[in-house]
Amino acid sequence: MSIDSTIKVKPSGFLQAVRAAMAGTESVQERLDNFVDAIVGSMQVDLASIYLELPGGEMELSATRGLKKSAVHKTLMERNEGLVGYVAHTARPLNLANASAHPLFSHRPETGEEKYNSFLGVPILRGGRTLGVLVVQNEKARTLDEEEVEDFLTVAMVLAEIIIDDERAGGSAAAIKGIALNPVKPETIRGKAFSDGLVAGMAHLHVPPVAPADLLSDDTAAEELRLEEAVAGLRISVDAMVRGEAADLSRASREIYETYRMFAYDQKWVQRLREAVHSGLTSEAAVERVRNEHRARLMKAHDPYLRARLHDLEDLANRLLRVLSGETLGPGNKQVADNTVIFARDLGPAELLDYDYDKIAGIVLEEGAMSSHTTIICHAIGVPLIGRAEGILDHIENGDPVLLDGETGEVHIRPIESHLARFNLRMNIRGEMAKAYDANRGRPAVTRDGRHISMHLNAGLVMDLPQLDRSGAEGIGLFRTEFQFMITRHMPRLDEQTALYKKALETVGKRPVTFRTLDLGGDKILPYMDPVLEENPAIGWRAIRIALDRPGLLRYQLRALIAAAAGNHLRVMFPMVTTVDEFIECRALFSKEMKRATQLGQNLPHRVEVGVMMETPSLAWSVRAICDHVDFVSVGANDLMQFFFAADRDNVRVADRYDPLHPASLSILRFIADGCHGENVPVSICGEIAGRPLEAICLVALGFDTLSMPVIGIGPVKSALLALDAGKLRTLIEPLIHTDSQVSTIRGHVREFCMREGIPV
Repeated sequence: MSIDSTIKVKPSGFLQAVRAAMAGTESVQERLDNFVDAIVGSMQVDLASIYLELPGGEMELSATRGLKKSAVHKTLMERNEGLVGYVAHTARPLNLANASAHPLFSHRPETGEEKYNSFLGVPILRGGRTLGVLVVQNEKARTLDEEEVEDFLTVAMVLAEIIIDDERAGGSAAAIKGIALNPVKPETIRGKAFSDGLVAGMAHLHVPPVAPADLLSDDTAAEELRLEEAVAGLRISVDAMVRGEAADLSRASREIYETYRMFAYDQKWVQRLREAVHSGLTSEAAVERVRNEHRARLMKAHDPYLRARLHDLEDLANRLLRVLSGETLGPGNKQVADNTVIFARDLGPAELLDYDYDKIAGIVLEEGAMSSHTTIICHAIGVPLIGRAEGILDHIENGDPVLLDGETGEVHIRPIESHLARFNLRMNIRGEMAKAYDANRGRPAVTRDGRHISMHLNAGLVMDLPQLDRSGAEGIGLFRTEFQFMITRHMPRLDEQTALYKKALETVGKRPVTFRTLDLGGDKILPYMDPVLEENPAIGWRAIRIALDRPGLLRYQLRALIAAAAGNHLRVMFPMVTTVDEFIECRALFSKEMKRATQLGQNLPHRVEVGVMMETPSLAWSVRAICDHVDFVSVGANDLMQFFFAADRDNVRVADRYDPLHPASLSILRFIADGCHGENVPVSICGEIAGRPLEAICLVALGFDTLSMPVIGIGPVKSALLALDAGKLRTLIEPLIHTDSQVSTIRGHVREFCMREGIPV
């Protein structure tokens, strides 16, 4: 057997032949037949075959020029069977001079493949999914060179987009029998409900695929220059991130972006982009193809580190596409249609705020976290959010109708009529409930036994403030000041911080605003902070621990708060305090800034209250001691519960293992409330449980008179409170939450109480 290594396969007519196949209007099957004919007709290969994946995972011979036509739609290969199965499984090309000598070779006599020796199989990839395998073969034994392999990777990418586009345009009539490559069937994918609500809308991919018409370039040299300019622009933006723009206020945390920067300058990544463009793709299509290759390979990796690197590559690809489109990498205004549901792998708070959020009906993420700032913003603006919907981007297309169920965490894609009717009924019921909540907006939240409960909002951005009047809340119980720091690439200057705090105070008028100082660290690492790698970041160097070790940042913020509240009422609280001594240190820093403002002749706040956010068990058991030093206490229930139960609320394996209505958690909350009341110190509670009616009425029964919650909780909680006899519920709860209690939760007991009393929960 002779080996021919001299033949070149790249004639000038190759791309023209592909374009001709693209220009046809036939069915998908005819288009596939045209493709294999074009490949054999314009390139020096003897055989071209397309294998596509069936719903069960087998690879079916779907078109061929060279094998027996009778084998089409009859020859099947398992996903890991033979050379075709190997290419599908690994998502990598396989280039062999003598295919039959390979140990994985699987002979199929019905195809008539015996006379072919060489083999090149390339995966047909789209969005990380392997749709099939493109195979070319020759009778002579030969190994294709790198340029030739690149050509076939190009045609495989074009093929993926064309058949998907054909199916989308032609529907079932255009589909190949037994194969549905473009998702068209109704599907339900379950994730985690991070922000409540029911939504019917249309899907919008945060990073849409490149359109088929924009895949191929007419001028390779011009496209290469365009790519080089875009890569240079990308590197400039990444370098700016690494340098940081606030080194004068805090040491630049260059290390946090070093790995990210390394990818931007990685010669292999850039070379893969160049090769893709050189093969005839546009720069956008090149980015998409290289992204698909990395995604398909890394998603198969078991090493968590390698899978984590996918995030860096994804983000770099997204940023490069934005440069190519002419978009600046600063905050912008992404226009979307009404009732848009955003689908993304993950979404940072800055990216979310790029959209006109009045038009966003909901958000679905493959990743995300319950405590992320995107989740908190969605709570604040009342947008339903589902996270951890694994693999959903491989099942959704731009414009697909979707139903987002923020109660169950389910996403219904392309729903059938009967499903839509049931969903609409639930939405109508919620709409009627919303009208009832709105009717109560102006009513004070007074229980049936005469207790007035102050209902406050959680906020953090200017966009949150109009919700105060819309909801009827009595103030801002938690203003998360770190939001301003999370959505910018530089440390907010003193005047920027002052302007935000002043805007918040002016908007709410005489109603109280409680500003929490920066709660950074843990999962909230900023570009201008030193990265600290910790095994348990939630209980590591964060919040007030950073502030006391680096007091300059805290004093700078306190200076802005004092200036913003000139002539007004200022309420400040410190987060993550674990000991009384820590709070005393914090209060001393505040006193220094007040003294400084006085010496400078500044106009001071007419009233000042300094409090503590109680979210650690150690401080909870020191409640009476801390009351000697604070003007108020606010219980941060989210962190207090995760520390109390030693269950990371961002860890899906353990986050749902405890119930906040467990007798032990209620007993510590009662201990805090009783301790504060005994010392005549006002106490409030904020967090997820304050915004859920069943939990909220239990908090009120335990003695909490102020609740702070997301806007979506105000209406339901107030309706429950108006029907509640708090003393009666406390009588029920008290015997159940002693230390000798044998029950694991009192949830069932409280539900039965609500049914008897007619309390809507």
